[in-house]
Order: sequence, then C-alpha cells, then structure tokens
Amino acid sequence: MNNYKLEKLINDETIITTARGNSMQPRIKSGQKHKIVPAQWFDVGVGDIVYCKVKNNYYTHIVKKLDKKLGCLIGNNRGNINEWTKNIYGRVVKIY
Repeated sequence: MNNYKLEKLINDETIITTARGNSMQPRIKSGQKHKIVPAQWFDVGVGDIVYCKVKNNYYTHIVKKLDKKLGCLIGNNRGNINEWTKNIYGRVVKIY
C-alpha cells in the first residue's frame, strides 16, 4: 500500500499530516498541519473534515450531508461536491 495516511488510519493510528491544494481554504491552508484520528462514516457529522476515498481519489474534505444508505456526501470548502461515499478513514480533530 502506497498511501501512508490510509495505512496508519486503518491500523487505528492517529496521524499529523499536511495536504497540498487550496480547496479547503480558509479552514485548512495548503501545507498546513492537521491531526486526523481514525473514524468511519457513521462516526462523523455534517461539517466534519474527513480523510476519505471518493471513486479512486483520496481527499481531506468536508461532510456536506449524511444518509443511512449512501453514507456521506463529500465536498470541499469552495462549494464543489464530490460524491457519496462510505469510505471514510479519519476525521480531522485539530488544525495547527
């Protein structure tokens, strides 16, 4: 597995990491450190920032809606919506 974030989170480890890109500004700036704790889709709420997989891409994005059948609707802080997913691996609990 080449995704160290995923590897750590599925092994129930908390991580401090960064991500590049501007889609989460101003909540998380490009390169800003943040702490992610392991979580599953039913552990998170609307507005939480999560580490997730949507289709074949991994994102640190926001839970926009919840649905018991579909899971979490994921989007960024710029108004873009990705898709529904149940592939939630972690939740951001602190931004440094």
